[in-house]
Amino acid sequence: MEQARLKAQIMDEQAMARALTRIAHEIIERNEGAEKIGIVGIESRGAVLAPLLADEIEKIEGVRPPVGSLDISFYRDDVTRMIAPVLHGTNIPFSIDSRDVILVDDVLYTGRTVRSALDALIDYGRPKTVQLAVMVDRGHRELPIRADYVGKNVPSSHEEDVRVNIRPNDDTTSVEIWTKPTAGVDGGAN
Repeated sequence: MEQARLKAQIMDEQAMARALTRIAHEIIERNEGAEKIGIVGIESRGAVLAPLLADEIEKIEGVRPPVGSLDISFYRDDVTRMIAPVLHGTNIPFSIDSRDVILVDDVLYTGRTVRSALDALIDYGRPKTVQLAVMVDRGHRELPIRADYVGKNVPSSHEEDVRVNIRPNDDTTSVEIWTKPTAGVDGGAN
């Protein structure tokens, strides 16, 4: 079996920082400030991006929105196929009722993760609105879901992985495209 390999780095740390700053400005403009918003990151990398986005909003607006994280492990439509889902735990230390919630994820692909996150989020209350912010939108939607705020649109094939790396979880902060591993010529694993 051929190993996955790095095809291209499409965003470095500076490009990601610029994208977060732009998204923060867009969120503030759309919501007429930051007083009524809350930010919830989808585990795992969305939960790392969420406080970074809150930092940017605070730099611009002088108000830091509350930040939480959302574990969607048991809301996924493929949970029955998973041998042992990785649990992170949900931590939303503020009421989402009547609040504009910014749901944050790293990559928007089929829309299934976001659908699961919406189901999980509604178990914690009834937000006024739910808006989606993603670092990368790679297309290939299977559900009618779109992001309100996008760091970068990255057309990609199904044979590629788009990976968002963020310190301290990763060695670097970047967005990369990787080729997916392929089976050998005979179609089987060696």
